[in-house]
Amino acid sequence: MYDETIDSPRRPTLGRHCFRLGLTLVPLIAALAFVLFTSLRCPLKDDIAWLLYVAREWLSGRQLYVDLIEVNPPMIVWILSLPAALSGALGVAAKLVAVPFFAACMLGSAGWCAKLVRGYGPLGTVPLPLFTVVGTVLLTLPGPEFGQREHLLVAAALPYLCIFARSLDRAATRPVDETIAGILAGIGCALKPQFLLAFALLEIVGGMHGLKPLRRMIISAAVTVFVYIVALLLLYPAYFTSAIPLGLALYGASDVGWLQLLSDSRAVLLGDAAALLLWWTYRHKMSDSALPLTLAVFAAGAILVWLLEGKSWFYHRLPASILTALALLYWVAALPRPRVARRPAFFAAIFALVALLGIGLAAFSRWQDEIEIAIGSHLTTERRLEQLIRSERARSYVAFSQWIGLASRSSTIRASSGRRGLIQCGPWWAKSGAASSTVMFRGNGRSIAGLSTIFSPAAPIWP
Repeated sequence: MYDETIDSPRRPTLGRHCFRLGLTLVPLIAALAFVLFTSLRCPLKDDIAWLLYVAREWLSGRQLYVDLIEVNPPMIVWILSLPAALSGALGVAAKLVAVPFFAACMLGSAGWCAKLVRGYGPLGTVPLPLFTVVGTVLLTLPGPEFGQREHLLVAAALPYLCIFARSLDRAATRPVDETIAGILAGIGCALKPQFLLAFALLEIVGGMHGLKPLRRMIISAAVTVFVYIVALLLLYPAYFTSAIPLGLALYGASDVGWLQLLSDSRAVLLGDAAALLLWWTYRHKMSDSALPLTLAVFAAGAILVWLLEGKSWFYHRLPASILTALALLYWVAALPRPRVARRPAFFAAIFALVALLGIGLAAFSRWQDEIEIAIGSHLTTERRLEQLIRSERARSYVAFSQWIGLASRSSTIRASSGRRGLIQCGPWWAKSGAASSTVMFRGNGRSIAGLSTIFSPAAPIWP
């Protein structure tokens, strides 16, 4: 016998453990601080500002699609009624509540996804870094489109995708998680019904891999969508008779060609193709290979939805951008695993990083104007318009974009257009077809000449 002791590995102290946790969360905290700083110091995106106004007016008793002219389904109005109601109760601008609300939705989705993946593959052993990565992508990639319907849709769909991936790899899932994820996916489809196509494409892939079509998650999603449609028919018949025809008239046609659409989305197309190629190459060497496949397939469905919509708007391809970025980040993290040959894995990781760089640069370029506005080096037309309205105490005004005018219902406002002469806007959408417009405000019993330029809608976001 030998008289010796063998020291066991020392467990990290509580202080060191907390320090490691804090260090892991630093990128996420920095991203959250950056997004809150820039978003709160910049004008809200026109679509979001208008929908917050609609939600506030709906809460005050006005009828949606009758008194309030809107072409989007009511789900987004119901969701935004939460920050609108809270801002009204606190007596602050809706933006001050809406932006943190959107951030909380993103962080909640990222946190739950990290929990859902726990115990599933190598990523399931590092839930906190996974939460940091997913949360950072959800917060930073949208840029000025933070809080758009497409952004919220991704947050709602991600838990569904995580459980779907576990099911493909025959990993265990909890019934309550499946039910809640299905309900959230149904809400996502209610936000943007076109994305039923992306979910359908995902289920086709699931069927090819042996998944049953009738699963608890599918049933809960279908029931949610069915209840939503019934509620629309009973509560908002004007949505079908007025809002949908108006939306088709305004947005149904597109003058953007397919070559332009493909060119605008080249970074996402190449990134998604790279993610699918990496999955095909290494699918047998990953115990959780269904996860990147699920992300890439849903991204492909989102790309298809965007192409069919025919609009070269960044936020329309936002779901594809976020999911493709997450799929590529998976490969950057997964390829150094021991089961993968070192040299091929190195080149494959570089390949994934290059594809990811294209998506990241496109997102960063959209942050530049926001940063300049936030630090005060650039005064936007929206901010000058806000200053004009405040200084003249205007009570009604036109909020319009390059080719659509939105007039306040409280009074008639005249807007003069450089191409079509004088037009009169009442409580309806007026198509001006102008490249630039001059807005006439009415306040203190007199008309005030406004700005003559191209600017985004300035919906009433001030208290």
